Amino acid sequence: MAAADDLQFEEFGDTATSLAANSDATTISIEDPGETPKHKSGPPRSSRREEDDELLGNDDSDKTELLAGQKKSSPFWTFEYYQTFFDVDTYQVFDRIKGSLLPIPGKNFVRLSIRSNPDLYGPFWICATLVFAIAISGNLSNFLIHLGEKTYHYVPEFQKVSIAATIIYAYAWLVPLALWGFLMWRNSKVMNIVSYSFLEIVCVYGYSLFIYIPTAILWIIPQKAVRWILVMVALGISGSVLAMTFWPAVREDNRRIALATIVTIVLLHMLLSVGCLAYFFDAPEMDHLPTTIATPNQTAAAAKSS
Repeated sequence: MAAADDLQFEEFGDTATSLAANSDATTISIEDPGETPKHKSGPPRSSRREEDDELLGNDDSDKTELLAGQKKSSPFWTFEYYQTFFDVDTYQVFDRIKGSLLPIPGKNFVRLSIRSNPDLYGPFWICATLVFAIAISGNLSNFLIHLGEKTYHYVPEFQKVSIAATIIYAYAWLVPLALWGFLMWRNSKVMNIVSYSFLEIVCVYGYSLFIYIPTAILWIIPQKAVRWILVMVALGISGSVLAMTFWPAVREDNRRIALATIVTIVLLHMLLSVGCLAYFFDAPEMDHLPTTIATPNQTAAAAKSS
């Protein structure tokens, strides 16, 4: 039968003290699999690579794409597939609008605001609002310019809505499609470090057009100098967003091709803004004469003279 002393619990001291007393003891260390080692052995990363990761978010790109794949696992012919493109809240939309209005050098707009959840909700409604802002402001501008003229008769120009919609939506979809195809082609030629999806490019272009909504409203002012100052300010802000966003995607390419790509992006954006201002606001308007009803005597006189 065991002695009473053998059944009593003993308090064990510090592990280090026990090991010091018994040098022949064997220890086993079990590490937490979730714990990362404090010191990693490996070659140091170059500063250029760290800058690219900071600017483009390459460390999180694979995780983001995996999450996006899990989120958009529905077939493309279902409503749920397209519903994910509009799954944003008001705070996200406001944050992306703020990012398009306040371009910060060294901060990538896609990485900071869009890559986590690119959407079509903001670009669609920004383009729709811009279409009506340009069409309505163009009609009001024409009315204010000819206000007070006795020979002028105001006629609403509803065709401006369809023309503006064609121009804005064609730019917001066709230009990103062409740019996405060009980047994919250059990525196959050069081992590029960045990859923008078509949805991300459309999102960038859509939010970059937000600055033109208040600009189009202010274009009602019947002063050409003021209008051109406004368009230059809007072009500078939105063009900076596009240039700083897509420059990291092409800077590893040939220097001339990279510069030509950025210049083309800015020139197409300038063509849109200047073209809208020139066509909808500064184009010479035809005088709308008042409509008169011809009397029978006037009709007979006109017939004799002919």
